[in-house]
Amino acid sequence: MTFRPLHDRVLVRRIEAAEKTAGGIIIPDTAKEKPQEGEIVSIGTGTRSEDGTVTPLDVKAGDRILFGKWSGSEVKLDGEDLLIMKEADILGILG
Repeated sequence: MTFRPLHDRVLVRRIEAAEKTAGGIIIPDTAKEKPQEGEIVSIGTGTRSEDGTVTPLDVKAGDRILFGKWSGSEVKLDGEDLLIMKEADILGILG
């Protein structure tokens, strides 16, 4: 299935956090927080102003990003858990 978000929304795949701490302590699944890092799978066309001009997004597919803990809506596409969020929910691009 192909999916393209509309307007200023992006489709994000979470990047899982490490299984253990830097000191070697293994983190159980029940204590893990949802990762706030992800990779953009696809993007919308951009925001449309009142005069009809489209402003493209600052991110592109393949970018690694940081986003807020409660950002986006969880969706399941082709058996994979993904997030749909607005570009404004993205905190920054990892370079």
